[in-house]
Formats: sequence, structure tokens, C-alpha cells
Amino acid sequence: MAVDAEMLALFTAELKLCKVHEGEVVVTLTAGAEWADYAQAFMLAAQSLGATAFNVNVPRNQANVAGVQGRHPLVGNQAALDTLKKADLVIDMMGLLFSREQAEIQAGGARVLRVMEPFHVLKQMFPTEDLRRRVEYARALLMKGKDLHITSKGGTDVRYKLSQYPVISEYGYTFEKGRWDHFPSGFSFTQGNDGSVEGKVVLMPGDIFAAFKRYVQTPVRLTIAKGYVTAIEGEGMDATLMRSYIEGFNDPRGYAVSHIGWGLNERANWHHFASTRHLASEHVMNALSFYGNVLFSTGPNTELGGTNDTPCHMDLPMKGCSVTLDGVQILEDGNVVHPEMRAPGR
Repeated sequence: MAVDAEMLALFTAELKLCKVHEGEVVVTLTAGAEWADYAQAFMLAAQSLGATAFNVNVPRNQANVAGVQGRHPLVGNQAALDTLKKADLVIDMMGLLFSREQAEIQAGGARVLRVMEPFHVLKQMFPTEDLRRRVEYARALLMKGKDLHITSKGGTDVRYKLSQYPVISEYGYTFEKGRWDHFPSGFSFTQGNDGSVEGKVVLMPGDIFAAFKRYVQTPVRLTIAKGYVTAIEGEGMDATLMRSYIEGFNDPRGYAVSHIGWGLNERANWHHFASTRHLASEHVMNALSFYGNVLFSTGPNTELGGTNDTPCHMDLPMKGCSVTLDGVQILEDGNVVHPEMRAPGR
């Protein structure tokens, strides 16, 4: 297979950020015919840095369709899992997030890099050292935080009690043993203490249903009590759509409030879905990472060490919110106001 020179150069730069070096083992993980060009380019890039590189490929079937969180073709394939656990870096193009298998790979010491965006998005949102600095600063604040308060002019007023769960940072590359990241990305997040998220979240026009790759058109009012969404209300189709989606999993854990954080990648575009809705390959990292968003979510929390492994996951990036952490202002009406987290020139 011929490899595009621009792709090879970009993937080599990415692996340099991941500090891939001579003697390491880099494994690309794919399903069926998916991402074959990426796998080939990453392997050549790794070899150019002196690493040993090969591909682990497992076919997909109807039981592990793409896009269902925590359900993937690696389930039950112990031989493949054991191979991945021995790697230094696993480049995941299958989709292991929220799974026991990913946790096992990380526990074995392998760092994991998730890649699932089309090439033009990888170029557009390519990570920088400054993005890492700002995202890690946000992580440090969240690690010490106890009370997170989110409000908006649309009516959001919700509080999270923090400290029970760890904090995860995503800035687009990984060089620390056992660490996971997503290329590209740009945010930090945690989860509220069990039973300790209370208030209202109001999704307003322009907020995003990441699962549907579409913008909210009409207000959706979520009532939250003891860490669960107890009511989904609204006069338009959006509330009905959200209720129907969660009900379709027949799993009450889908109503749990999951991770919370904010986006800091100034290269990510809020308008991305509007300009690329005709492209089936587009994914959601622009939506999750855009500068100043509040990333509210529902569903599983295994990524943070919790026990909720429901496949019903909704990421709901919101615009125009204000955020305080222990009384310190982070965002004001969707603008990053904390000086240590502002992007250059913003």
C-alpha cells in the first residue's frame, strides 16, 4: 500500500511528541478494513524512529458495531489482548474507550493513543506543547477542587461535589507509561462524587448532541438529583429525541451524570458539524474540544474508575456557560477568563 507523504510526516511528528524511540514496540489496533492507510503510515513512522511496529487486526461483527461505547471486537480475544499488553504504545483505531480491555492494557504499562478523525482534522487540531500546558493546568485545578458550579443565561445551574474520582487530561499525545490520550483533543475532565450532582442543565440552541452529530435546535431542560437525570423536558423535538435515545438502551444507568470538564483547544471549531455534515467520516473531537465549551455528559464512568459500564453515552458540549471551581472563575459566558488557561492571542 502506498503511503501519503504528508500523512507519514504528520504521524512521525505525532509519535515524536509521544516520545517513541529506538527499542520500543508500537502496535496499531484496527478492525477489519477500517483505517488501513493510518495503520500503515503509523507503522512506517514508528519504524523511522527505531521502534518495532506491527498491526493487530480483528474483524468486526454485529455484536461489536462501531460507535457503541465499551463494545468492540477485542472482547473475548485473549491472545490479541495479551499481545497489546506487552506493547509500549498501542494506537487504537478500533475504539476501546470505556472498556475493561483498555483498562487492562493501560494497567500493563502500555500507553494508548486513540485515533479516529479524518486526516484534515488531525492536521487542523494538531497538538502543541502550549495546549498540553493549559490542559494540565486545568487538570491540576480539578484534582484539588471540591465544588464545581456551572451556570448559563439559558438557565443551567448545577453543582458537582468533587474528590472521589481522578481527573483525566486530553491534549492529543501520550508519553507517560500507562497513559491514554486521544489525537486530537484538548480538555480536562472528572466526575462528580456518587450521588452528589444536583441542579438543572438547560441545553440551548447551538449546544451539541455529539451522539447525533447535530446541534440542539430547541431548549432541553434536564433535572438532576443525586447524580441522575430525573426529567428531560422541552417543547421541541430535541427533548423527545434525547428521551428516546436513552430509553432505547433499556438501561437506567444511561441516566447517570458522567464526566464534566471544559474545552481549551483554540484550533477546534464549534461550527464543524455544520460545515462537514455531508462527510460520513467526520467524528466529534472538534465538538468536544472547542475553546470555552462545557463538556457535560451522561452514561458510563469506567474511564474514571467507576462501575457504570452502560453503552448509553451522551456527550453534550455546551456554549456560553460560566464555570467556577471553589469560587475561582474559569469560564464566563463561554469565554476562558482564567489567565493560565487562555490560549495565545485570546
